[in-house]
Amino acid sequence: MTDYIDIIEEDLKELDDICDECKQKHESVSQNLILTGFKICKSCRVSKTIFPI
Repeated sequence: MTDYIDIIEEDLKELDDICDECKQKHESVSQNLILTGFKICKSCRVSKTIFPI
């Protein structure tokens, strides 16, 4: 039973709404994680789209 709880806690740590690029907390991070598979905020997503380097 504790293994199941540990797995759930690890999954919740992944959904902490902190952007991998700018390290700021934003609600759009979890939305973009679901849509694109990347933990980036809305502004970083736009900048990556315009300047993909």
